[in-house]
Amino acid sequence: MSMRWRIYVVILTIAVLFGGGNSLVSANHSYVLTVEQLHAGLNKAKNPAHKGFFLIDVRTPQEHSAGFIPGTDMNIDYREIQARHKAIGARVEDHIVVYCQSGRRSNIAAETLADLGYKFVYNVSGSMNAWEEAGYSLEFPGH
Repeated sequence: MSMRWRIYVVILTIAVLFGGGNSLVSANHSYVLTVEQLHAGLNKAKNPAHKGFFLIDVRTPQEHSAGFIPGTDMNIDYREIQARHKAIGARVEDHIVVYCQSGRRSNIAAETLADLGYKFVYNVSGSMNAWEEAGYSLEFPGH
């Protein structure tokens, strides 16, 4: 299979996984997802363990305890992502989605993960602010 064909297949897979549309764009060497695409990707999964990607909250533990996106796999403060990225358990070809409160810190985390060699890293545009503005539900620790 030619390199061009492989790239096409990867892009098509990402579009299908996250609901398609023209809003999947590259930001440096990570990608950007809308909350609508993330919500659609989460809803396509039979259960959170089989969603096909890792969902990481890169806010502080205090922010995380105030509520997080359902399906979140773990909370790693964006300042610790370089030191703790192996805790995610992802291989370099796995899909990793990161979010914070507004998207600024998760963009830093996404770029850090891409710099570490992860090929499919996504920052959620607007992150928690956009998620809540869209009216999507939250989960809370212990529930």
